[in-house]
Amino acid sequence: MVSPPDLSPAAQRLRDVVRHVSDAQLNHPTPCEGRTVAQLLAHLSGLTAAFRAAADKELGPLTDTTPDQNGWPEPASTWRDDIPAQADRLAIAWHDPEAWTGMTRAGGFDAPAEVMGLVALGEITFHAWDLATATGQELEVDDATTDALTAYVEGFDPSGTPGMFGPAVDTRWPTPFERVIARTGRDPRWQAPETA
Repeated sequence: MVSPPDLSPAAQRLRDVVRHVSDAQLNHPTPCEGRTVAQLLAHLSGLTAAFRAAADKELGPLTDTTPDQNGWPEPASTWRDDIPAQADRLAIAWHDPEAWTGMTRAGGFDAPAEVMGLVALGEITFHAWDLATATGQELEVDDATTDALTAYVEGFDPSGTPGMFGPAVDTRWPTPFERVIARTGRDPRWQAPETA
């Protein structure tokens, strides 16, 4: 990796999307099959804490299990404050060059830190898109993040990677980020129920 990507823009977008989710939308479906908005928020709460810990090499309970270890829980009542704050801490942690060196862990999986940093970027960006799409919001993704994620997703088998991505859908989309989303197995045309 020539220079690690900056996770701050992605964290900012996630914060903005989370803060505009209404309580009335918590039971809505999302592009994550079988997962509601509330369950996606719980997942985001767990993963933002885990990937911050992975950056700090703070290995233990946060990094040794997946956010969905015990099924798909509901988010804590303070999710609207917790997730943005944790996204901030995640971005700050990955801003440290030391975060990108050596080995680290997230979800009980050990990997080189430079790989885990890209996984973190993907998780907060792809799930920000899931959440935005499910709640009728727009998500603008900067070119640097899109470029980093394009290289990242192209390293996976287009037929799908269990636990990561479903089979790629048609990737002939007009924008680079739509092509990235399609490569992860998501349908860029998916619409929230109230706009479908």
